[in-house]
Amino acid sequence: MGFQSGKVLSRGVRWCAAICCFLIAIFGTAASSSMEIARRVPRILILYPYDERIVATTEAGEAVRTRLLEVTNAKIELFSEFLDLSRFPEREHLERMARYLSAKYADRQPDVVIALGEESARFIVQNRNGLADHAKIIFGGFSRATANNLKLPDDMIGALSEFDILKTAEMARRLQPQAHHLYIIGGSADFDRAWLATARTDLANFSKDYETTYLENLTIEEFTRRVAELPRDSIILALTIFKDSSGSNFIPREAIRQIAQTASAPIYGPYPTYIDYGAVGGNFVTFNSLGTTMADLALGAIAGKGGSSVDAPPTYVVDARQLRHWGLSAANLPPGAIQMFKEKTFWEQYHYVIIATLAVITAQGVVITGLLIERRRRRKAQSESHRRLLEVVHLNQSATAGALSASIAHELNQPLGAIRSNAEAAAVILRSETPDLKLIEQILVDIRDDDQRAHEVISQVRNLLKKRGDIDCQTFDLNDVAASAIKILHGEALRRGVAVHTYPLPRKLPIRADKVHVQQVILNLATNAMDAMLDVAACDRRLIIETALARGSKVELSVSDTGRGIPDGQLASVFEPFFTTKPTGTGLGLSIARAIVETYGGKISAGNRPQGGAIFRIVLPLAQSG
Repeated sequence: MGFQSGKVLSRGVRWCAAICCFLIAIFGTAASSSMEIARRVPRILILYPYDERIVATTEAGEAVRTRLLEVTNAKIELFSEFLDLSRFPEREHLERMARYLSAKYADRQPDVVIALGEESARFIVQNRNGLADHAKIIFGGFSRATANNLKLPDDMIGALSEFDILKTAEMARRLQPQAHHLYIIGGSADFDRAWLATARTDLANFSKDYETTYLENLTIEEFTRRVAELPRDSIILALTIFKDSSGSNFIPREAIRQIAQTASAPIYGPYPTYIDYGAVGGNFVTFNSLGTTMADLALGAIAGKGGSSVDAPPTYVVDARQLRHWGLSAANLPPGAIQMFKEKTFWEQYHYVIIATLAVITAQGVVITGLLIERRRRRKAQSESHRRLLEVVHLNQSATAGALSASIAHELNQPLGAIRSNAEAAAVILRSETPDLKLIEQILVDIRDDDQRAHEVISQVRNLLKKRGDIDCQTFDLNDVAASAIKILHGEALRRGVAVHTYPLPRKLPIRADKVHVQQVILNLATNAMDAMLDVAACDRRLIIETALARGSKVELSVSDTGRGIPDGQLASVFEPFFTTKPTGTGLGLSIARAIVETYGGKISAGNRPQGGAIFRIVLPLAQSG
């Protein structure tokens, strides 16, 4: 019993030792291979099945190269070989290529071989020995079913792409729901015939809903003519045309473009290279994504990582220009479909500019709204200011009328007294036996003139005392207003013993303002001037009012006196509110005068005359030039 146990133990030890040796052999080989690659720059061979004109494999290969160079920072050796099997499909050519490549890479065998397409994969499987004895093989560009049919070795992995012609047909049905005819186009090369056979199987049930016709074994001219004569309600599925029935070789997309130029119905295809060559689109794996996936598998192999084949997801891709050309609605596309060459909407092209413009407009709108509000407030303030100005001016006019009441009464007494005297004289004449009618007529004329004088005095007083709700702007002669102001002051000047001298410019001086306001300014200045001469001898009291033209189409009115003048330290303050040098003054006359003058775009200033006394100057713009 114990022996038997010892024999069992001995047998188990031997089995464990054998398994360990086996694992060491396997992983030791892999480890040594990875260490060898790590000691030098990795070598990768990209194997193309056709020549460089075939865009499908060329795009995939370029995607492989771009990805590998980007990830490795260009620290990699890349080799490319074109088998050119579309033009040289013979067995002898394959054998010559195998011998040539084995000799070429005898001293630089690749670490990874990337086989693009079914033909490249079959070639490397059959000729692996001598060309890539220890290389990792990455394939791509065909379906899982094709990979199973090829019976690829277990250590080969790849990026599988399912070119499902049925999905392309289903997309065509969505875009053309009213179609009744189905046409499938294929060439005469071995690859073309294989595609046609696959389509017959995959489209067996789909084609039952249509009148289905397979166009094959034709020349390129016959293809073009037949497709140009098809009914408009047809769906055309173009597979590949590597060769036509006459033996002419083609790049499939170039053949499709020639046919599509005169086609009478939309054409669909299973390859992205048909986009921009007349096809509406289809369901396929883009060659760029296929190449990127294969490159990632190759990078994993270089790093010694294990892996398995992966599926490259297909995508619906259409040419938006073809949709527009055939009047096909993009709303009927399958979800997630990509529209190439789609014209951007105005919003898509300029949304940043639109947003910026809207922001600027909004900001401008806010600013304009603020300015309008401020303008409204400003107008309201101006209106309020005018109203207050009118009130202040009215109060000032009332004060002036009160100050001149004695002179006004004197001015009224003169014509009234004359009227009474003339009336009494007329009564005496009329009581005589022979009344002198001519004398009575002269007396009546005098009474009428005296009445007019009294009326003018009353009108002037009424204008001074009248309260108005708005400014009455009008064009008038400054000389006339100055003369009317002097008439009002005449009685006061006589009472004070002031000689009034006027020097009007012998021409009209039209200005635009409120006549009563300008008259009030002259009255304020003249009244202040007469007040300033109270301490001056009666014989030296002179009030001088003069008008003249100023520079810049303006008119100047000056009021001067022969008083003691204004102290230099007070010249800057004479127009300030409530500033006065008179014991009984309010200090508002000159301030009101300045407000009135500035309201009508003018200026007022004060100074001293060289010969003594003060002078005030008013400058106002002329209402018209010349």
